[in-house]
Parts: sequence; C-alpha cells; structure tokens
Amino acid sequence: QVQVVESGGGLVQAGGSLRLSCVVSGGTFSRYTMGWFRQAPGKEREFVATIRRSGGSKYYADSVKGRFAISRDNARNMLYLQMNSLKFEDTAVYYCNAVILGPWKSYWGQGTQVTVSS
Repeated sequence: QVQVVESGGGLVQAGGSLRLSCVVSGGTFSRYTMGWFRQAPGKEREFVATIRRSGGSKYYADSVKGRFAISRDNARNMLYLQMNSLKFEDTAVYYCNAVILGPWKSYWGQGTQVTVSS
C-alpha cells in the first residue's frame, strides 16, 4: 500500500523561507510523477508545482514561479518544495501528490499547514 507523508510546515513571517518534504513508501518512487498542491481556507485545492519522474522537467503555477523550487531524490523516495520570499497569500495546507500511469493512480498525503504572517 502506497503511503504519502508530508512534513516541514509551520509558521513563518512574510519574506521568510520554508522547505517542505514528502516521503513516499510502498511503491517505486521513481515511477511517480510528483507534485505539490495547496488549499487555502474557503478555496479550491490548486496546483503549485510538479516534477517528472527523472526530475528533469519541472512546472510551476505562475503565483509561485521564481520563489518556489520543487526537487526530488529518487534514491531516498523524497520530494521537496523549497519556498522562499513567502507571502501571506501562500498560507494554505500543502499536499503532496504521487501519480503513476498504467493504470492511472493518484495518491495524496494528509497535508502540512503553512502559515505566513504579514
């Protein structure tokens, strides 16, 4: 059974940095396309960033481009999100997502809270 667990959230002042981590167990990590999503209170869950299986291709939401960096370590089954220059509007629960094809399956973590004080 695949398990996805996020960590690293917390309270930070605007302009500060945080690094989120996500560990995936129970599957072959290198086969998953990985991503980060977030959900602010009263809003829909939204895409933040994604990284392909090899780590060679990365895509970001316009709202975080230039401030956030997604990376992965396939040897350690780990996904990361380095968040710099944090803004109040980055406050949300951040979720790690793992997607595998053939057949298509998607796995979510329980989320980690990021709160940015203005």
